[in-house]
Parts: sequence; C-alpha cells; structure tokens
Amino acid sequence: MYLEFKNFRGMFLGVSFLFFMSACSQEVPKPTERIRAIKTITVAEKTSGPLRKFSGAVEAVDSSILAFEVPGNVKEVRVKVGDRVKKGQTIAILNERTFLLDVQAAEAAVERAKVQLADKKNDLDRFKRIAKMDAGAVSQSSIDKSKAAYDSAVKNVKYARSQVKLAKRDLEKTVLVAPFNGIIGEKYVDPFQEVKRGERLFILFSERAMEIAVQIPETVISEIHLDLPAEIRFPTLPDRIYKGVVSEISSVAGTANAFPVKVAVVDGGSEIRPGMTAEVIFMLSPKHQKAGYLVPLSAVAKGGGKSDFYVFIFDKASATVKKTPVKGGGVTGNRVGVNEGVKAGDIIAVAGVTFLEDGQKVKLMKEN
Repeated sequence: MYLEFKNFRGMFLGVSFLFFMSACSQEVPKPTERIRAIKTITVAEKTSGPLRKFSGAVEAVDSSILAFEVPGNVKEVRVKVGDRVKKGQTIAILNERTFLLDVQAAEAAVERAKVQLADKKNDLDRFKRIAKMDAGAVSQSSIDKSKAAYDSAVKNVKYARSQVKLAKRDLEKTVLVAPFNGIIGEKYVDPFQEVKRGERLFILFSERAMEIAVQIPETVISEIHLDLPAEIRFPTLPDRIYKGVVSEISSVAGTANAFPVKVAVVDGGSEIRPGMTAEVIFMLSPKHQKAGYLVPLSAVAKGGGKSDFYVFIFDKASATVKKTPVKGGGVTGNRVGVNEGVKAGDIIAVAGVTFLEDGQKVKLMKEN
C-alpha cells in the first residue's frame, strides 16, 4: 500500500512539473499601448505685431437714393426697411390715372396732326396739278407757301408722336424699381403721400460689398496702411470670423483726433447688413516687433517659470509630439500671437495639452 501511494505521488509531481514548464514556455501577452487622439491645427495665419481692437459699424460700399422721376401721389409702397430686393423689383407705385390721361391726350394730338398733314398734302398736290396743267394759273409763291405748310404739318406730326413717347415714358416712371440687388436701408414715404420729382424716398444699400467704418487714434494711425489685413467679428454672429482689408484711410482727423478708416469685408455674405456693429482686429507691425503666427490660446500651456510657455508640435515621422517653448504676446479673443517657437506648416495640439508629454505617441483627429 505504501509503495503504491509513493508511486502515485511521484507521478503527480511529474505531471505538475511538466504543466509548469509548459506554462512557462508560453509568452506573457504585453498590455496594448493606448495612443491618445489629439485635436490639431496647422500654423498658417501670420501676425506681425500686437493686436488692436476697434469698434465700428457696417456700411455699404455702394448705395443709391431712390426717387420718382415724375411727381404724383403714392398709390402703393411694397417694401419696408430691412427688406432685400432684387434688381428690377417694384418698390413703390404712383397713381397712374393722370399719366394715362396724358398718354391719351398725346395720342389724340397725333391724330389731329395727321389730319392736318393730309390736308396740307392735298393742297400742295392740287397746286402742283394746276401748275402742271396751266403754268400761269398758280403763282410760284403760292406753291412755296403750300410746300412750307406741308413741311410744317410733317414736323407737327413728328412732334406729336414724340409727346406720346414722353407721356408713355412718364407713365412707366410711375413704377419705382430697384436698380440693383440690395437692402432697403431707409424709407421716407408712405401710401397716399404727394411726392415731388427727385424727392428722396428710399436708400438702397448693395448687399454684395460691405465695409466697416472705424475711428483710429492718432497714436496708432501711422501703423495702419492700405491692404492691411484685419479680422472682423460681429456680436450677432459670434461663431463666425470674417477677413477684411483696409480700403480707405482719411488724411484728416475727426472727433477726438481720430482718423476715419474703412475696412472692406472680403468674405462677407447676406447675413451682414448695414448698421450692424462690428469689432475690427488689426495686426499691427511696428519695426521692433518680430513676425509671428496666431495660434489658439488652448494650444499654449504654462511652464514652470513665470514667463515660460510651450506648445506640443506633432512630428509626422515618429507620430509623436514634441514639447516646444514659445514666446509671443498680444492676446485677442481666443488666440495669441507667437513669434518664437513655431513656424508656418507646424501641426500643433489645440486641446488637452496639459495631459501630453514630450515624445508621447499620438494620433490625429480631424484638423480644425
């Protein structure tokens, strides 16, 4: 009995040893490396100095004062302030009754002139026939007078016809239409109002070309030049940033020694209307300031020192990020100007930078 138990124990120990050796021969699986996905932007937008903000208002580059070319009583007004109109669209109509009567009177005058012309032609033809039959029966002066009367009658018919055209033209001008696509900016007329020829009734602003009027202090105007790029924001459109360029600079200071400056909206749309308030951000370029680039504030993290800041630049070759010190200044909105540490084309992380480490492997999300 003891021998059998001893043999059994030996077999058990042998099988256990073989199982242990087999388990040891298998490799232990390594933990899966977790690669962090990051949001990025590509550095591109330049800034060459401090950023300055100025408030302004939208103005239309092209505007037109609309008025009737004939006097009359306003029968109908079809628009109100703020309405968008298309070229050729009817804006207002005068009472056309008087003008219809003028057309009828002019047409009647044409018929009378034609009757007179026929009479004068008959007289001239008769004198010519008589003179042909008997040379001495009609004097040459009588023929000449008849010819002059006929020529005058011809001119009267032409004049009467021109009066018809004028009367019809005046009738057409009882309808006021938009000369181009635009927005009704101001309205000074209502139905049943008597208006004069040329009296200002509407102001139409072109919706295609808009500009921002701002006042620049005399301490800054020397750094503003034509074609200087600008960033335009509207309080009513907080999710949009528009591009602009300086299109006009006044040479004479106005109120409080500020110079009027116009900034054209480069990529404006129909959502921008005259009279809207706007904020214009200029990227000034003083000679002592280094050129740099605009990056989101969320891309910049504070370092250990008081003036130490850094960003994480993505390296395509190794798919890692590099912690890079940066220097700059001029914060506006949610962006900051960086003039050392980044260059055009650098891909930088713009979210969760405090959780990244130098040399960390990452993957890119869709770029903003």
